[in-house]
Amino acid sequence: MAAPHTARDIDAFFAALSSWAQRHDSPFTSIEYGSDVDQVADVRVPAGPAPHPTALVIHGGFWRRAFTRRNTEALAIALADAGWRTVNVEYRRLGPGRFRELLSDVEEAARTFHPQLAVGHSAGGHLALWLGARGLAPAVVALGGVCDLEAAARAGLGSDAVEEFLGTLSALDEADPARMLPLGVPQLLVHGRLDDRVPLAHAKDYALAARAAGDDCALLVLDDADHFDPIDPRYDGFARIVEALPR
Repeated sequence: MAAPHTARDIDAFFAALSSWAQRHDSPFTSIEYGSDVDQVADVRVPAGPAPHPTALVIHGGFWRRAFTRRNTEALAIALADAGWRTVNVEYRRLGPGRFRELLSDVEEAARTFHPQLAVGHSAGGHLALWLGARGLAPAVVALGGVCDLEAAARAGLGSDAVEEFLGTLSALDEADPARMLPLGVPQLLVHGRLDDRVPLAHAKDYALAARAAGDDCALLVLDDADHFDPIDPRYDGFARIVEALPR
């Protein structure tokens, strides 16, 4: 099992994950979906006869510039090995209050690549759910996802990342999937019980609200996982995640 991750060793974790990705990767194509340098996605096509279902993979990082699609590279590779055509999306992270540009990027990526599934990690889970609410992803998976922006703001997650992202909480109606329920698409929330960045209670509360609104929303709790294990193919429970993906 992958070692537990703390704030002190997260850089080492991503370095080791990147090393795994380099050893296991196969050829991919980087495709631009816009004119900005960050409007690009890495497309990996699995072996075997087509067609393959497409999974739009969306990285997290509390919507901040420092985090890129490199963080979900290993996840995209592993899903391609499992038979998915993966589209590992980059998007513009332009700073406080510039959320509309970021949302428009993931929307344009979905319109370009026509996914059957949007799967996002952490803040990328928020973006995947938002795509589901917009009718741009027939099914959604949030891995350690920020499902409810208002609840995340109240808790000050990510050093007040939600307020930084939106600029003002008056914008919640535009961006918060929890305010858009029912989304009308199947949702799978995968959450580690040991997650200390987005507590499991957030996923539990969102799942209850989604079901009450009439949505098909499943919650897979991984007892031995933290916030980062769900994007790590080396994690012992990773196969459970792959098996649970809606197809």
